[in-house]
Amino acid sequence: MTNFVKRDKNDIFGMPVLNIIFKNRVFLRTIQVIVFALFIYAIYFGFVNPTKEENLFTTGLFWGLFWPFFMVTTLATFGRIFCGVCPHGFIGKFITKFGLKKKLPKSMENPFIGVFLLFIGWWCTYYLYPEFFKTPYATAMLFAVMTLLAVVFYYIYDEMVYCKYICPIGTMTKAFSKVSFTKLETYKEHCSSCKTFDCASACSYNLKPFTFEKKNSMEDCTLCMDCSSACESVAFKFKKPSSRLFNKFKPNKAEVWALIFITAAISITMGFHHALGRSAIVEEFFWVKTARYFESFIDFGSIDVIGLFAFSYAVLISIFLSVIGMFIASKIMNVDYEKTFYTLGYAFAPLFIIGGLSHIGEFFFYSYASNIVNGFNQAFSLGFETMLPLASRKDDWVHIFKVFNHIGYIWAFVLMAMRFRLIDAKLNLKIIAFPFASALIIFYMGLNFYTGYVFKTYGANMGGHNHAQMKMENK
Repeated sequence: MTNFVKRDKNDIFGMPVLNIIFKNRVFLRTIQVIVFALFIYAIYFGFVNPTKEENLFTTGLFWGLFWPFFMVTTLATFGRIFCGVCPHGFIGKFITKFGLKKKLPKSMENPFIGVFLLFIGWWCTYYLYPEFFKTPYATAMLFAVMTLLAVVFYYIYDEMVYCKYICPIGTMTKAFSKVSFTKLETYKEHCSSCKTFDCASACSYNLKPFTFEKKNSMEDCTLCMDCSSACESVAFKFKKPSSRLFNKFKPNKAEVWALIFITAAISITMGFHHALGRSAIVEEFFWVKTARYFESFIDFGSIDVIGLFAFSYAVLISIFLSVIGMFIASKIMNVDYEKTFYTLGYAFAPLFIIGGLSHIGEFFFYSYASNIVNGFNQAFSLGFETMLPLASRKDDWVHIFKVFNHIGYIWAFVLMAMRFRLIDAKLNLKIIAFPFASALIIFYMGLNFYTGYVFKTYGANMGGHNHAQMKMENK
């Protein structure tokens, strides 16, 4: 154990104010307790006040403040600090202390479980039944069930396996956090003579922080900072953006597929369904025409059929472009396909996590800010006047946040070039293979330019009808 360290200039633990936010144990515990209390109260409030008219708090907290605003903005910058204050992880550390401490069956040690829970359980449901999770009752029920599931896993199994394999956002946050500009590591000169390994003993996830730098991987670290309280040699440093993706590390297949699935489910589907879906030529797009065709002889009931096909096409296109593009690139370079796919696939990370900041920025002014403030006002009877949205879609200045879409694909191209350096092939072959490996990035870039072209040429749907209204009218 080290009690004193002269910290580097880029070490956040040595910086005024930031060292309190990220290292002070009392401050961190206070934040964790507050977040946990809000989490539980929001679930309770959702059951007691199940309709949107009487409850803005539950949906505002979960679908405004927690996700996507706080999670996306922090993942793109500081990394997995959302996981560090997550209510499930917070209670899990206490539950496992008196739990059964069994080992998870090998068949369940699969991070794809969490990926598909998020992809199918949330995003597929979201596009098929867009209003379902928007009700306070459904939101409360969702998180109550997830909390019960988490408690069961924490009690039965050791090493926080719920966070590693079952949590719907666990693998996703682990993958996308690699874009951030921070890294947890240790001062090697102190660790070389260490015999107590206090940082590892303090880790509920059975990790060894002193190995992070050598592996160029923080593994399942959630930035809970328990290790930093156990030993002063632990550092949390500012690094070049996405620096971990510049060098070799052991690829994780589930992480790469999480990048592809989430890019498809959020970035591409929302481009189809939410962005182009507001244009004046909405009925001309192939996912809408497909929906109209099947609606002509099938009764889908309450399903948003356009959302279904926008989601389906986005997923199929994303998988096709990723798989075929990487396959062609591997053949051009004469390199093993799996090595090509899982080495270069990490370059897709910025498409959602940086490009998604465009959506976050706009909707903070459209709805997040007002929903959050009005929700807290309602839940705690604060007596404030009702807050109106800070902007509307008519305010052109809000569109400045679209710059993040362009930063997203530009940074993805940069990362692709950096990841190509890890492939052993001739330079001229890499140059030829580059556009094929980047097929998904190119498609995302084209979708952004095409969306801008459509609105500039044809304008928005002046009727103001959403897809659900159009569906009812066509019936």
